[in-house]
Amino acid sequence: MEINNCPGLLQEGFSAYSPLFLRRMFDGRKVSHLLIYNAPEVNEEDQKKFMQNRKRISISGVQEKYSVLLEKNSLRLTEEKEQGTYILKPKPHGSQKTSMAPANEHVTMQIAGQVYKIKIAENGLVFFSNNEPAYITKRFDIDSNGNKLGKEDFASLAGKTEETAGKNFKYEYSYEGIAKLIKEYVGAWRIEMEKFFSLVVFNFLFSNGDAHLKNFSLLETKNGDYVLSPAYDLMNTRIHVEAEEGFFALSNELFEEWYSSDCRIKNEAHHPCKDDFIEFGKAIEIPEKRINKLLEPFLLKQKGVEDLVKRSFLDGETQTQYLKYYHERLTMLNAV
Repeated sequence: MEINNCPGLLQEGFSAYSPLFLRRMFDGRKVSHLLIYNAPEVNEEDQKKFMQNRKRISISGVQEKYSVLLEKNSLRLTEEKEQGTYILKPKPHGSQKTSMAPANEHVTMQIAGQVYKIKIAENGLVFFSNNEPAYITKRFDIDSNGNKLGKEDFASLAGKTEETAGKNFKYEYSYEGIAKLIKEYVGAWRIEMEKFFSLVVFNFLFSNGDAHLKNFSLLETKNGDYVLSPAYDLMNTRIHVEAEEGFFALSNELFEEWYSSDCRIKNEAHHPCKDDFIEFGKAIEIPEKRINKLLEPFLLKQKGVEDLVKRSFLDGETQTQYLKYYHERLTMLNAV
């Protein structure tokens, strides 16, 4: 398989990981982008290893995820009683264009970090022995000494489980409701609220229909207090869902009590606009001057988005589709 861009930061002119990516992801160790395993469904012996690993990992979610650690300069699946420091996500099953899912998540995360300066979990692509890509991310809840940091997702903070709130418990909430939990549990909540606001706008702009309660978390710091965790699980879900309903993952959308701007009421598709996000910013107690400052980069057509998509590992058809959806949402956001 020919590689012309770094499978980590998508920098041009690299046939493997760039030195900068190796420093960020692997503390400078010269790690290969090639795994020693076949994809889980290819080889029976490797499939057994993945199934055993899956029984041990304590990461929630529907997509198959595996615990991985770095041994010398090689990535391998963890064994019993070992603490993994990376999470490996092969392509999922049961949706459209599953082979593009790892590259979709990868480029969306890189756009968030590189273009919009959102703090993200370090991530990249790795490749199985049969050249099939998988998404890999560094665990941010494990410190440099291998100790586990406290991490609470917002489903837990809201007291929602499948047993107490039904099978759609992750989706039945509002982003204003999450903001109130941030204010309740975070000391320096004003700083974290701005990060949360930017992430909500980003998820709208990049059609992330899976930005549910479990995909936002609080993370314990070295001082024992809590902040918003780095962003994770960002992807353009419209690529993989034939007819995605609504504009947000959460059923109550932005507000605890329904609100629509004049712009949203009068446009034919009844989509949210800039004014809806301004009102949302006010509702979560961000000063209006700061709201406008935070919104500014999302309202502009960012060349960096197109550059990263073109350098991504999405195929040509999916690159075109990805940028089409981005431009559609950008137009929605700027509507008056």
